[in-house]
Amino acid sequence: MSDDTPSSPLLVISAHAGDFVWRAAGAIALAAERGDRAKVVCLSYGERGESAKAWREGKGLEEIKRIRRAEAEAAAAELGAEIEFLDAGDYPLVESPKLVDRLVRVYRDFEPAVVLTHPLADPYNGDHPAAARMALQARVLAQAIGYDAPGEPLGAPPVFFFEPHQPEQCDFKPNVLLDITPVFERKRRAMECLPAQQHLWEYYTDLARRRGVQLRRNAGPNLGLPHDTKAEAYVRLYPQTTGVLA
Repeated sequence: MSDDTPSSPLLVISAHAGDFVWRAAGAIALAAERGDRAKVVCLSYGERGESAKAWREGKGLEEIKRIRRAEAEAAAAELGAEIEFLDAGDYPLVESPKLVDRLVRVYRDFEPAVVLTHPLADPYNGDHPAAARMALQARVLAQAIGYDAPGEPLGAPPVFFFEPHQPEQCDFKPNVLLDITPVFERKRRAMECLPAQQHLWEYYTDLARRRGVQLRRNAGPNLGLPHDTKAEAYVRLYPQTTGVLA
């Protein structure tokens, strides 16, 4: 990225240590390849609800946390992202003013141009909408000039919800399809940094193919997109502001 190119920092707020990889690794890798900062905040390690393999192997809680942290750090490094862990616990991830305040301080410090997080509905995993609610509340508070936190008031970065594991049950209707074909191999390598959830590797590879088919169909037949296009799906929360309809 040249010195005169505006920076577009990308902030990803993830309930558990693996969520950002399955759902948003392509967006993260694209940002890093553009030369933009990308930062992942993991509210928990997913130590209780998303580490079944380690529990069955007889590992204890603190060891599982260390394992999941190391996996997430390796995945973030593969994608070119910074990563921070708040260790707020999972199953349940409990919403609190203290945790929201920590996120406000992340917003003020990082000054994201774009925010990615979970959708607000997920009947299978209450941690995901809890993370989303706190991410949205913190964004609003970070904009308030009178909120007591270091840094300048935040602007109004757009928020995109990434795809949940069972989208139909979460009323997830994507209105943004992101072409991740150039970085999909990086996403795959990042997924393979998470052996605790190896059963998801092929699921999310197949999902990228299916979303890629939809991307090609919506892009029109004459753009020369490759047959093996891969994509991630998102829902934009706030209206796009523009002078040109496109």
